[in-house]
Amino acid sequence: MAIKAIGFIEGCLPEDLEKVLVSVASEWGDVVDDMNALQVIPLKGAMTNEVYQLNWPTRNGDHLRKVLVRIYGEGVDVFFNRDDEIRTFECMSKHGQGPRLLGRFPDGRVEEFIHARTLSSADLRDPEISAIIAAKLREFHNLDMPGARNIVLWDRVRNWLSVAKTLCSIKDKKEFGLDTLAEEISLLEKELSGDYQDIGFCHNDLQYGNIMMDEETRSITIIDYEYSSYNPVAYDLANHFCEMVANYHSEKPHFLDYRKYPGLEERQRFVRIYLSSAGYKPTDAEVEQFVDKVEQYTLANHLFWGLWGIISGYVNKIEFDYIEYARQRFQQYWLRKPALLGS
Repeated sequence: MAIKAIGFIEGCLPEDLEKVLVSVASEWGDVVDDMNALQVIPLKGAMTNEVYQLNWPTRNGDHLRKVLVRIYGEGVDVFFNRDDEIRTFECMSKHGQGPRLLGRFPDGRVEEFIHARTLSSADLRDPEISAIIAAKLREFHNLDMPGARNIVLWDRVRNWLSVAKTLCSIKDKKEFGLDTLAEEISLLEKELSGDYQDIGFCHNDLQYGNIMMDEETRSITIIDYEYSSYNPVAYDLANHFCEMVANYHSEKPHFLDYRKYPGLEERQRFVRIYLSSAGYKPTDAEVEQFVDKVEQYTLANHLFWGLWGIISGYVNKIEFDYIEYARQRFQQYWLRKPALLGS
């Protein structure tokens, strides 16, 4: 079987996936009776799951049918509730915001293949594309999603800290200062939660690989909602800005080049478009205030993904230097904290 040959879906039953694929194909009037005839294309850049494009010829053979198969990463259930993520995925589909869920099997799922290109790291810095992302993100935040509109960020970071402390070696625990990190989290929560905050349904992982663009219509689709939850929208913008320093398709995908962090004018432009996209015209003072709040939330984002990196280094088998990634996020936290919060 072609799928087995490349080692994909290790740890789950191949026949479960076969049944889903046969069912999906039959609904489309196709016949997939030879699994060896499937074309399997690994898609790079995913760091939580393994993702593949599967192709097969239609019944009359005039073109290829395409689906996306997502294999859940090992140990990642510590980061999010998979059932909640599936509910979010299905709700997004109903809102017309993402791909349709075509089928599920124990260790993964089959999704509609979106005929659009995944953005590159450089695309995030393109003013035209960035403006489209800003407007789309505001639309995303305004979606009416199930669940209480409660901030998830702080409880999640505290939970991840607890998990990291149980997994870590003594050396890593000391290097990352995990025994004192609870105080930092409490300090951040106190400093950042004082003012009125706009709470929306946030993606929380808006890196370029989770954004797709239809080249003809120039429309944006935001995908992959594993980490999505209600949070301050300023945090989601902070996350997006932080992702501009990464290139997960480079020779060193874990390396973060903070020389590429967007400058003040670029951040102001993004924020102004974000606030204006709903028909409201913000004042310069409002833009400046929101930019400052977003910048403070980058500190929470460094701790969030720093802890994610530590845990992933112990539980995830995907080829990525998670610990070095975490080290860079924590270094940036301590470097930027004095300027953003004062001593």
